[in-house]
Amino acid sequence: MEELSDQEIIEQFAVEANRNYVFNLLVRQYQQRLYWHIRRMLIDHDDSDDILQNVFIKAFHALPKFRGDSKIYTWLYKIATNECITFLNKKKRRFFIPMVDVENQLSKNIESDSYFSGDQIQMKLQQALLTLPEKQRLVFNLKYFEEMKYEDMSEILGTSVGALKASYHHAVKKIESFLKST
Repeated sequence: MEELSDQEIIEQFAVEANRNYVFNLLVRQYQQRLYWHIRRMLIDHDDSDDILQNVFIKAFHALPKFRGDSKIYTWLYKIATNECITFLNKKKRRFFIPMVDVENQLSKNIESDSYFSGDQIQMKLQQALLTLPEKQRLVFNLKYFEEMKYEDMSEILGTSVGALKASYHHAVKKIESFLKST
């Protein structure tokens, strides 16, 4: 699979005849990583697929205006993160339930999800993650699973590196505590 640099993507996408080809390369390049980022936030496979599709639709329409102030992958992660937060907030409002109940429902979804192939330890980790506040869960997912640098997370989340390190540290402590208590 051909991989293009950010600059090449921007330049090639500007040419109408190349748009679909370049966008397909972009989707292939980031689809899996974004899917798992979204999936870790939403848990449900079908919801994750829907949100991933929305992310790429938004990216397709916004790419001509992309200024290159950030990397394309951090820009896509920011879109995906915002879509996840919006989805979770809509779910909370739609059912008039507090976020804790949404997280309890997501935890139940892990247990009944036919697409979840993890063992008991992975299930416990996912359940522990759902006990975290949203921002700590996001930071933990990006650092632990994506192995993303704090500087890139800072771009995506609009938070200082120091605050991100503190969030990650608190998340790790809460996860350790959860795992010890179960």
